[in-house]
Amino acid sequence: MKDLHPIFSQLKNEFPKVYEKHMQLGREIHMESGPLDEKTRWLIKIAISAATGHTRALETHLAKAQAAGVTDEQISHALLLLVPSCGFPAFMEAYSTSKGE
Repeated sequence: MKDLHPIFSQLKNEFPKVYEKHMQLGREIHMESGPLDEKTRWLIKIAISAATGHTRALETHLAKAQAAGVTDEQISHALLLLVPSCGFPAFMEAYSTSKGE
């Protein structure tokens, strides 16, 4: 997948060893460390990114989730789950990101 954010490409170029270690850890946790299926893992990452206000991570996780077959309806539902715990503004920020605004 092409980098969505130029700053991430810059990090990869300036700190290739750090990037590779980060990717190794991410792969180990995402793919090898538990029983959750891929779509569920991406929905959780979407919710975490949205809840913490990490828009760049949210954009990346949205793209990867869609590539893995997660539907727009599933993404919207995951984001709606923010409302009771994180509030309506957090939901709206994440929802607008998911709609490309």
